[in-house]
Amino acid sequence: MTEYLAVDGGTIAYEVTGAGPLIVLAHGMGDSRDAYRAVIPRLVAAGHRVAAVDLRGCGESSVDWPEWTRTAIAGDLLAVIRHLGGPAVLVGHSISGGAATIAAALEPSLITGVVELAPFTRKQAVRLGDLRVKRYRRGMLRLLGAGALGSLPQWRSYLDLAYPGVKPPDWAERIARVEALMSEPGRMKALQSMGRNAPTDAGAQLGNVRCPVLVVMGTLDPDWADPRAEGAAIVEALPSGLGRLETIEGAGHYPHDQFPDQVAALTLDFVRSDAARA
Repeated sequence: MTEYLAVDGGTIAYEVTGAGPLIVLAHGMGDSRDAYRAVIPRLVAAGHRVAAVDLRGCGESSVDWPEWTRTAIAGDLLAVIRHLGGPAVLVGHSISGGAATIAAALEPSLITGVVELAPFTRKQAVRLGDLRVKRYRRGMLRLLGAGALGSLPQWRSYLDLAYPGVKPPDWAERIARVEALMSEPGRMKALQSMGRNAPTDAGAQLGNVRCPVLVVMGTLDPDWADPRAEGAAIVEALPSGLGRLETIEGAGHYPHDQFPDQVAALTLDFVRSDAARA
């Protein structure tokens, strides 16, 4: 059942399932909490209360917001955690990975651990050699088309590339849901606005994080020429000993949707070990 929380600037939609220690799930741009539909039952079955959040401008959350930075998104996520009685382990995908970093740095009492899935947490730089990697080149062109032109077909084409090989069994329904949401007034604008915000605010907070962090990268993620190197750089920028990198072979930019069993297992292992010691 969808619940709503009024925050400064708009309304955030979320859904809570299960009972136990709190895990909060935040998706990437151009998506909704539906992205975690296969992960949630696994976390609930393991004894957790799971809150899946629609980011500002996405899913069932309101559309008109004054800003779209990772810092603003972090504020929304912290408001939800505070409302639900935290603390929580915060799982963030893509843009929300950077937002989770900021949330952990700003409110360490509310965040016991962070899981970053294919996160945009550092300032990005395109090197000439990167463009020789075909999947990266193709992914960048499709993202640029979606962002610059507000093109839903380009976003749909990007998603095809971002799920290399293995597609979820309900892929047709998944894409139909994305297309329906992104066709609603203001949703594409939200994607474009998020895409224009560089992750410099998240990168600036990496050194201020005090809780354990798990970074999960797909080896075939088209958003980076070398996904493993990007994940390692995030871990390196964290205080010594706090970060850990895991990779999922064959996964693209949506490891939680392609390989929900592996992502759920990694998350639960992290919660039981790293985050439990925080």
